[in-house]
Amino acid sequence: MQKRGPTPTETPTEPERLFARRRDLFSNLELVFFDTTSIYFEGQGGESLGQRGHSKDHRPDCRQMVVGAVLDGEGQPVCCELWPGNVTEVRTLIPVVDRLRTRCAIGRVCIVADRGMISRETIEELKSETRDWQYILGARMRRQREVSQEVLSRAGRYREGHPKGTSRKDPAPLKVKEVQVEGRRYVVCLNQDQAKKDAADRQAIVAALREQLKRGDKSLVGNKGYRKYLKTQGPHFVIDEQRLEAEARFDGKWVLRTNTDLDVEEVALKYKQLWMVEQVFRSTRSLLDTRPIFHKRDETIRGHVFCSFLALILRKALQERLQAQGHDFEWAHVVADLDALQQIHVQHQDKSFLLRTETQGTCGKVLQAVGVAVPVTVQRIEEVLSA
Repeated sequence: MQKRGPTPTETPTEPERLFARRRDLFSNLELVFFDTTSIYFEGQGGESLGQRGHSKDHRPDCRQMVVGAVLDGEGQPVCCELWPGNVTEVRTLIPVVDRLRTRCAIGRVCIVADRGMISRETIEELKSETRDWQYILGARMRRQREVSQEVLSRAGRYREGHPKGTSRKDPAPLKVKEVQVEGRRYVVCLNQDQAKKDAADRQAIVAALREQLKRGDKSLVGNKGYRKYLKTQGPHFVIDEQRLEAEARFDGKWVLRTNTDLDVEEVALKYKQLWMVEQVFRSTRSLLDTRPIFHKRDETIRGHVFCSFLALILRKALQERLQAQGHDFEWAHVVADLDALQQIHVQHQDKSFLLRTETQGTCGKVLQAVGVAVPVTVQRIEEVLSA
């Protein structure tokens, strides 16, 4: 039997206790964001966590585990969960919902999750009397028949969510409309700039494809970018014009399924905030060196990921203190400048000294934000010990 994550009846972890201390800052409609990623192992991996599955790292040769993280509406990490690497994303959402209900003592929450989390069974569980949670879930436009054949085919006027901005920092232009299918509420979102890019990318692929077909079609079969626009005609391949027309329906669009009564613009905005979770995973895997993992036992693997998660909480707290003082530093610069601050032990004429390197870049502002005094440049070790 595979070992699973902590059961909902276990004692809350430190992140969950921090979450409980901040509960009074939350609104009545509490919002949480959830996403997953895979992290691979070097060697055999965990005893039960290390399984082969769909690898987002493009390392199907390695065993992996699935990591899920929950952030609140302010971007604060709330909890993380681990599963064996062969668990599908759809199966990860409900256990996290139950954990939030029982271990974090949350009554009703609107959960925002990506396309891989949605399934009929998942939605029914969220709507059940025992949970009764609100949700905003991304829909798989091409795989779900109701979305591709019903939702995207419905006529209706789009409403402007965000107009086209005047600078690169402005939100992307967005139009939204609501579609009801037998009482099920969908929100169709359209980014016209992205639609133009999608169409241009497809035209470039098809133009290259037509040139390749003139030289022969044997080399095209192994190219996924080409193969999706081809069909067989006798012994040869030709452009699938119907497929091209069908693909154009998806340009610049994404579809959301929700049971909230929020305005369609608000639904789209909340879903776009999922970038916070994606940013968390990028930080966890790169800046915090979470991957690859060299541990073999499940317990040490859980400890490894948990320490990375605690580091994310500390990072968020530091960023908030810096912002409160008017600083907007790149996180990579903060890490590099702090890493460059060192003390060196020097022996001179039977005396021992500690020499501090100079503070660089953001280092002084960061230490000031957390209330840490910078040590003197030169200090005798005897003075340090006596202090």
